[in-house]
Amino acid sequence: MTESGHLIDNQDQLKEFLPALRKTDWVGLDTEADSLHSYPEKLCLVQISIPGIDILIDPLSSLNVSPLFKALDNKELLMHGSDNDLRLMYAANKFVPNRIFDTMWAARVLGFTAFGLNDLLSKLIGITLDKGSQKANWTLRPLTDKMKTYALNDSRHLRTLADILRKELEAKGRWDWHQQICKRLIQEHSSERQLDLDQAWRLKGSSKLNRRSLAILKETWFWREQEAGKANKPPYFIVRHEDLVRLAETVIDRDNKTVWPHKLSTRRFNSLREAVGQALDLDPENCPEIPRITRRRIKASEKEFYESLKKTRDKQAEELKIDPTLIASRSTLVKLSLEDENEKERILDWQRELLNL
Repeated sequence: MTESGHLIDNQDQLKEFLPALRKTDWVGLDTEADSLHSYPEKLCLVQISIPGIDILIDPLSSLNVSPLFKALDNKELLMHGSDNDLRLMYAANKFVPNRIFDTMWAARVLGFTAFGLNDLLSKLIGITLDKGSQKANWTLRPLTDKMKTYALNDSRHLRTLADILRKELEAKGRWDWHQQICKRLIQEHSSERQLDLDQAWRLKGSSKLNRRSLAILKETWFWREQEAGKANKPPYFIVRHEDLVRLAETVIDRDNKTVWPHKLSTRRFNSLREAVGQALDLDPENCPEIPRITRRRIKASEKEFYESLKKTRDKQAEELKIDPTLIASRSTLVKLSLEDENEKERILDWQRELLNL
């Protein structure tokens, strides 16, 4: 029998554990990644809790995790803030769960204003967790006892928490709302993460740049992506976003430079300078276009419809004691008031009903 709290890092141990996993219809689950330490991020640890067993699975070992995900396929996965976990598991094994129960979203639908896992465990169960390993490097092996305890705590209480929240959802008639949200989470996050390379380099602050500066920003953004991949470090650790924008804003030519990023190695500085030079050599017509924002005048009827939607939303939120943006964000209200059919289709049935659409 697999020992609770054990780290599974070989095929024999996984084979021993799987029969117990197959017997249960629910699984408390969490994951750890290395987004603060590596690039691109990867799945470093899977925490699983089933009746009587809390276990850690090590995907960084020589372990083939496919049998694990196959066994999880028809289970209800109890998770907290599942978006990143879903992305990580899909990236690791193309895994798409059948159904999930997200305790964070359950709490939000119920009107909790503090909905972190620790907040909910403290309020509803009287448990306070040690979050000291929150920013740990999960690629390091062996895991310390402190890291193991931290990781296991993120899954071991999810069953108790989910049961409490499930009863509240049913009592308040919001169970179906939560189910719709969970289905949407699976649809949106259990899939390939598409990066729009035509837009990804347009960092905050780039809207004020001219076309030549935009060319510099674009070239240096791609340079930073390459450097991040080589160094296996998040791009922000190579050069900060704001420093790239500042560089693009201040470079005049190859020799007259003002604000270059600090603390670059000679090799990295020279390659960055070369990237800037390539942008400076571009013909003007090949420099990126400045985005044209076309704003049409809002009709009086559209403004009136927006105010009506907002009033309805706010009244419903106040009566239900939930965050108004759960029903519809300001952006959603604007699109709906402009009769954006795509937005109307996108909002969930319960949101549409509360807005009287």
